Amino acid sequence: MFKKILIANRGEIAVRIIRACKEWGISTVAVHSDVDSESMHVRLADESICIGSHQPQNSYLNIAALLSAVDITNSDAVHPGYGFLSENANFAEIVTKHGIKFIGPSSDLIKKMGDKIEAKKIAKDNGLPVIAGSEQSVQTVTEAKKICDKIGYPVLIKAAGGGGGKGMKIVNKQEQLEQLYLEAKLEAKKYFNNDKVYIEKYFKNPRHIEVQILSGKNRTVHLQERDCSVQRRHQKLIEETPSPIIDEKVRLDLLNRTVKMVEKIGYEGAGTVEYIYENGKFFFLEMNTRVQVEHPVTEVATGIDIIKEQIWIANTGDTALKQSDIKPSGHVIECRINAEDPSKNFQPSPGTIKTCHQPSGFRTRVDGAIFQGCKITPYYDSLICKLICQGRNRTEAIQRMLRSLDEFVIEGINTTINLHKKILNHQKFISRLIVGTGKYKNFQETAKAIRASGADMVTVAVRRVNILDKKKPTLMDYVNPGKITYLPNTAGCFNSKDALRTLRLAREMGGWKLVKLEVLGDKKTLYPNKIEAIRYPNTPNPQTIPLTALLINDFWRNSSLE
Repeated sequence: MFKKILIANRGEIAVRIIRACKEWGISTVAVHSDVDSESMHVRLADESICIGSHQPQNSYLNIAALLSAVDITNSDAVHPGYGFLSENANFAEIVTKHGIKFIGPSSDLIKKMGDKIEAKKIAKDNGLPVIAGSEQSVQTVTEAKKICDKIGYPVLIKAAGGGGGKGMKIVNKQEQLEQLYLEAKLEAKKYFNNDKVYIEKYFKNPRHIEVQILSGKNRTVHLQERDCSVQRRHQKLIEETPSPIIDEKVRLDLLNRTVKMVEKIGYEGAGTVEYIYENGKFFFLEMNTRVQVEHPVTEVATGIDIIKEQIWIANTGDTALKQSDIKPSGHVIECRINAEDPSKNFQPSPGTIKTCHQPSGFRTRVDGAIFQGCKITPYYDSLICKLICQGRNRTEAIQRMLRSLDEFVIEGINTTINLHKKILNHQKFISRLIVGTGKYKNFQETAKAIRASGADMVTVAVRRVNILDKKKPTLMDYVNPGKITYLPNTAGCFNSKDALRTLRLAREMGGWKLVKLEVLGDKKTLYPNKIEAIRYPNTPNPQTIPLTALLINDFWRNSSLE
């Protein structure tokens, strides 16, 4: 095993790598700019060395300074983290030529997969579906027009060597093409020193799905997928696993084809293959040849330390894991906490943290590098920490995340904590598992309708949607442990005035559906595959409620019939 690793990064990812190294018994070296001398990663490392001023090009992007730090500290490996030089093929090549292990794939693979056009070709050649568009960089406006006419508007112009939304332009009609094409090239040159752009078909309502892989010379394994669709300016805000919108058939196809592609290209290390998903189909987007910001989502779900595995692969060349070792459980959500003011167009909010209280508790994790008195500078990315919560299902994970966000106290700077609360409470986020909500759009409307029905007693039973395969389910369909993993308090009988409480029995059962509703007095048991609506008697204006309105997932958070 390595004796000493230099971490060519800062902030929360540097802290994360230091923790993994300590558990391997590996000494660590932190590098820092002049303004980061009191940072958490510097305090936790065994050694630290200043490599330049606060400008990234003079410190964290300064290859010569980093190599000098390696020599001075006698480090035998370099971990690049994410961002900065993590996907810089030149840096990986220079480190390797100096006899130092670069913890990541080969410089050749970084270069190939870092070029979005080349990566697209590799993915297509290895059996992955790709988005319709140009197969090479687009050199002129005339060429761009021909491609757009062929694939149809809207289109997306993208920087070949970029990411993070830079050099990316949406073109809705031909009249916009020339101006936006030129703007994209200028941005690409500014941010990536590479003005090559390409064109793809634009998806109006896509989901962003990515597959985490670990790969060595011996085998490639996947750690299932993440859904990273909640974004702003093409920057991820919330990630979760498993994706709430793909079925098992699509999931298995996606995972298996990803593994085959990664194996064929001879990849070594941790990596992520990203896809666009829409209307039941997925298309290759790009491959990140490094650890992702959102890797803790997968770690919590699988119980596997991705950073430690990454180090192991770099040291031995092989992955110690088999696919049978990967047994994810529950549902996991991550919120990225940024030092930004959402009310001011996400303006960065540097400053000193005066008060800092981080949440804890059952299945709650915080990855960060902040503390009371910590200075948030304006020179680097605004991400300050990540909050990760796990639940037995999606609804419980949302509940736990909201509880944890309520506990989080950061004073002295503006953050995105309140924004995350709003998103997690929003019906569109909560109801991702719901295909249709029928007549009543929220819990309050449904509860009022049941209350107004005048029914004396109501009995509710719930179970998983995917086992609704019998014409007349029996009680064993509700309680059979071979079919149902978790089903507490599956049925209850309450006065209709307390109908809200009845529905809340299923509050922790994300993805569960009302399959039986019995109105006592009427002595009629209703099943959704036979009767599509429930008509409540004994009321001047009988209420008819479609069963789809009673899907249990997004209703439990409201606490009042009024």
